[in-house]
Amino acid sequence: MVCIAAFIILAIIGIFVAIISIFKPKVGKAYLKAFKKSWGCLWKKVRLQKCETGFKDDVKNTLLSRVIIKHPKWVKPLSWVIEMISVTIVVVAVWALLTAIKSLLALWALGSCNVTKPSSCSLGAEMCSIDEDEPKNILEATGRWFTEWGEIFEAIPDKFRTYNIEDYGFEYIEEGEEDTDKKTAVDIFDPGCSVCLSSYRNQKAAGFFENNNVRLVPFAIQDSDDSFKFKNSEIIVRYMYAANKINPKYALAIIDEIYTGKNSEGISYQSLINYEYEKADIVKRMKRWMRAAGAFENEIETISESAESDEITEILKKNREIVENELKVKGIPTMLYDGKKTTGLWKSE
Repeated sequence: MVCIAAFIILAIIGIFVAIISIFKPKVGKAYLKAFKKSWGCLWKKVRLQKCETGFKDDVKNTLLSRVIIKHPKWVKPLSWVIEMISVTIVVVAVWALLTAIKSLLALWALGSCNVTKPSSCSLGAEMCSIDEDEPKNILEATGRWFTEWGEIFEAIPDKFRTYNIEDYGFEYIEEGEEDTDKKTAVDIFDPGCSVCLSSYRNQKAAGFFENNNVRLVPFAIQDSDDSFKFKNSEIIVRYMYAANKINPKYALAIIDEIYTGKNSEGISYQSLINYEYEKADIVKRMKRWMRAAGAFENEIETISESAESDEITEILKKNREIVENELKVKGIPTMLYDGKKTTGLWKSE
């Protein structure tokens, strides 16, 4: 283990030695000699051959040279300590390498280098993540580490598959009339998600809704404890599906106001809904928006009653099952379009 640990350390400090050797070539030559020895030892270990004991002894003797003269009795315990430190270095290096590989695979397969909390990965797509519980102890953390590998390998084939929208039984809201000459897209979004707001605005500005058959799937992100990521998203999603049963344009009016509308002070309704409005305030405004879209009072009353019904609850459960378990979505917004599944901010081409 000493020679392997030495190789790891020499490899790490190599970049600094390269800079120093520009001014002091002798340092570079001495480093290169040691590095070649350590590499030769490592290569033999990989091929299950015995490593040269000479290199191992050189490393130990270098570290213990001063101790031998002053405290000869310390040599044996310190030699054991060096072995233990070497084992630790090798274990940490292997763990770090595996973690780096796992993160890269997750980024490619799932769109985020962090499987448990996708939004914490700065390299991933811009999205509102569907997070899982953080492990509470080392046993859970170890189990979670292996589970994440399973999720990644399970997701890899999905990168090469073609998604058929009709294979998924979403409850959705139709954006306009179906046109057989246009492509169909399923757009999954959370009313409280700021990335969804940006995507919606981008799509609207680019004419995406006019040029495609778009099926909107309002989805209130839930954490592992079943609480909602955005506290007021659930009631909005409920009203949208209840309104859709009467007239889809009432549901579309709600989300359009949330994503594009502002109050008299110029503050986005989404910000107000997420941080200021209580449930009663939101319901009041949704009713106002539906009236502006042409809804009659008796229709609004029916929508209010239906929003809290078991039927709407089942719709939310059904869509969650599809999104999280069938599609294995890690973040919102997610779109199924042209046979592909894409997660994150939508940008016009």
